[in-house]
Amino acid sequence: MRFALKPARRKLRIIPLIAATYFMVSGGPYGIEDILGGAGFGKAILILVLLPFLWSLPTTLMIGELASSIPAEGGFYVWVRRALGPFWGYQEGWLSLAASVFDMAIYPTIFVSYLSRFNPDLTAGPRAYFWSLLVVVVCCAWNLRGAPAVGEGTVGLFVLLLAPFAVFIALGFWHGFTAHPVIQWHAASTEASLSTAILVAMWNYMGWDNASTVAQEVENPQRNYPLAMVSAAMLVAVTYILPLAAVALMGISVANFSTGSWADAAGMIGGPILATAVVAGGAINGFGMFNVLMMSYTRLPVAMAEDGMLPRIVTRRNSRGVPYVSVVLCAIAWALALNLKFERLISIDLSLYGASLVLEFVALVVLRVREPNLERPFKAGNLALACALGVGPTVLIGYALYASRAEQIVSGFSALLFAFLVALVGPVLYWLTTWGQNRRRLATSVGD
Repeated sequence: MRFALKPARRKLRIIPLIAATYFMVSGGPYGIEDILGGAGFGKAILILVLLPFLWSLPTTLMIGELASSIPAEGGFYVWVRRALGPFWGYQEGWLSLAASVFDMAIYPTIFVSYLSRFNPDLTAGPRAYFWSLLVVVVCCAWNLRGAPAVGEGTVGLFVLLLAPFAVFIALGFWHGFTAHPVIQWHAASTEASLSTAILVAMWNYMGWDNASTVAQEVENPQRNYPLAMVSAAMLVAVTYILPLAAVALMGISVANFSTGSWADAAGMIGGPILATAVVAGGAINGFGMFNVLMMSYTRLPVAMAEDGMLPRIVTRRNSRGVPYVSVVLCAIAWALALNLKFERLISIDLSLYGASLVLEFVALVVLRVREPNLERPFKAGNLALACALGVGPTVLIGYALYASRAEQIVSGFSALLFAFLVALVGPVLYWLTTWGQNRRRLATSVGD
């Protein structure tokens, strides 16, 4: 009797992993326009040059080591649980999933806002919500085909997104070097506006750890994760700095460049065809980021369910190995959140994400001490450097919390207080979960 061997499932390769990581963090230059209002071209470019060294590089080195050492589904949740125990692992998962509610409501909104530039009637009234819902449904269907399908499709979206900006950068630099316009590098700024610029830049550089949750679906994660992290970090920085420098060299005033102005600048330098391509890129930005982040976030509930922190039904998979129950449940939750006006609450997202990121840096150091013999295909320096890696990001997170202290959601209710209350729900849920587990164990032992 002959037995047919079951074909091995395809895995996410290095190029799709880089493209997916890029979209998890950036999705192109869209969103950095608000940095200019508080900083001007000169300070904005300086912020975008410095932050990768203080924020992105330490984070990518930390993730490169942990993802290659412990390439488990659930990524950062598994690292923190292994290093600090189930309580802190649960908090890591809760903080990340709570932040996703604020984060994921943004991207369908971006898609709709750029779609409306083709024809405002397309998104008028309730049509805007239905377009946003369509993004959720299409991304859900795409994700059910598996991580390789998402990653490979993201490579195509990456090319479509950045091709117009390659032309834009070339034309902008050519105009600057030949026409010699007056460049307004400096702009009047206040402490508050400069603080806003830094917070927006941090938000545009965050999300590196999201790629870690699909580790079991990545080909040769020990090699590919460190390489993907560093490659994506360089790509993100370059695709922020060069387009902004091109706008400056075109002589455009800071006052005339704000959210959504990429298309206007593209029309000035390259005509209506380039402007249309940049608008299409904005829609790709919103869709592509939602798609890859859905792939990332939906692996968290699975890892938590396997540890008994969520119902076992969440772990069910389809024939492609996709946790379809988690994908569908998360899609429903995010669809319900589409009408919430969270897109401006960057400080809430930063606060929740920042707390989870600090736990990951702590896990890096604790695992170095507790498990010195753990195989580390990529090692981010000695123990002293591992400790130092978390300093820059932690200081920036502390600054973000301080800067958001006065930001009001409603009268008398700050964004910082709201984020703190959301974080406090985590320990309560953990207590309820473990209490329920203990009651079931007690009932079982009495029955025996």
